[in-house]
Amino acid sequence: MNQAIQFPDREQWDDQLQAICFPALVNGFQVTCAITGEIIASRYGGDNKESWLALFRLNRWELEDEAEELIVAGEDDNQGCVWLS
Repeated sequence: MNQAIQFPDREQWDDQLQAICFPALVNGFQVTCAITGEIIASRYGGDNKESWLALFRLNRWELEDEAEELIVAGEDDNQGCVWLS
């Protein structure tokens, strides 16, 4: 794991985005990462935000590794958010 990228355990559901948003600290700067409930459901199951958050937490290491790869590749949107797909 790249020591310059850290993932604090501060994920939360965003009703507007219909996604779990979680921070990454990249060389001291915060980057927002996100994955939609639809993607969580297609990968792991679940049918509501509570189950998706629980499934996110169960699969945190895999999802953080994916987010790290996207961050390193510079794959953020025009708002600076890194979306897992």
